[in-house]
Amino acid sequence: MARLDQGPPHYEQMLPPIIKENYGKWRYHEIPRPGVLKHVSETGAELYSIRVGSPRLVSIEFVRDLCDLADKFCDGHLRFTARHNVEFLLGDASKVEPLIAALTEKGLPVGGTGASISNVVHTQGWVHCHTPATDASGVVKSVMDDLHDYFEEMKLPAKLKIGLACCLNMCGAAHCSDIAIVGVHRTPPRINDEKIQKGTEIPSLVASCPTGAIRPNPKAKSVIVNEDKCMYCGNCYTMSPGMEIMDPKNDGCAILVGGKTSNARTAPSFSRMVIPFLPNNPPRWPEVTEAIRNIIDVWAANARQGERVGEWIERIGWERFFTLTGIPFSDKLIDDYIFSRETFRTSAAFKF
Repeated sequence: MARLDQGPPHYEQMLPPIIKENYGKWRYHEIPRPGVLKHVSETGAELYSIRVGSPRLVSIEFVRDLCDLADKFCDGHLRFTARHNVEFLLGDASKVEPLIAALTEKGLPVGGTGASISNVVHTQGWVHCHTPATDASGVVKSVMDDLHDYFEEMKLPAKLKIGLACCLNMCGAAHCSDIAIVGVHRTPPRINDEKIQKGTEIPSLVASCPTGAIRPNPKAKSVIVNEDKCMYCGNCYTMSPGMEIMDPKNDGCAILVGGKTSNARTAPSFSRMVIPFLPNNPPRWPEVTEAIRNIIDVWAANARQGERVGEWIERIGWERFFTLTGIPFSDKLIDDYIFSRETFRTSAAFKF
């Protein structure tokens, strides 16, 4: 029977033989050295995963280089993690060090395991997306170049996840990362009546606004924006090219901290904004890089072993967090969204 294209193949078809043979039989795992995971089965079999940092957007030549290494050392078996790491899977312990040496020779960093920074998950940015307030790959490259030592060594209090979303639509899962970089627009969309008249379904455009800031303008056969309600998310531009939102002078980045998806020790939590705006200064984004380094260094110096960023902040209090990091507190950080009353800080202990 002919094979039909009805989605991806079943994952079992892609598993290395050692994983198929020991499926459901793994007893424990450990980290012999940064970037190396060792899983031991009830049968005595050992699986080594060599984790390598990788850009999210890669070339065909880069993928071919990875495949050549996998063919040489791992019988062709490798995988990509959800955070854009590459993991080479092998069952022969004698090949671990030669593989790491080959990766080092190619300039590929090995790390991202245990109490270290994993690779940064991020969105498309300027390279592809139509509503970004900042770049993705450029910011991530700048930040990780500065934090390179935290990737290759396990010297942090706990694991650290960083995410980047280049606009408020949050397709980068930044709302549940320990530290998040979020692109922010600061000006309302510029309405081009001619473009809206020619190719926009106005009811859909009005409905796309999450705060109800857009309403029809029958006289101009266009729309009007209530700027007091606009949250500058850019969702309207997705519906119509006549709602241009990008602004090279006023767009930039906000920094959020304290999110996580793990259930370990404490419940999952969303991150909260601590820096409302930093400018876009490509190609190295020095303000963003310095702010991220400052937060991580203060957390590393003050947190207990195993304490994630959000858990550390909850223990010492948000007021103490701002004091230790030297980040100025402003009214822009107060949650005044009318549908989020349960998140208000109303205690007398709130000092700002």
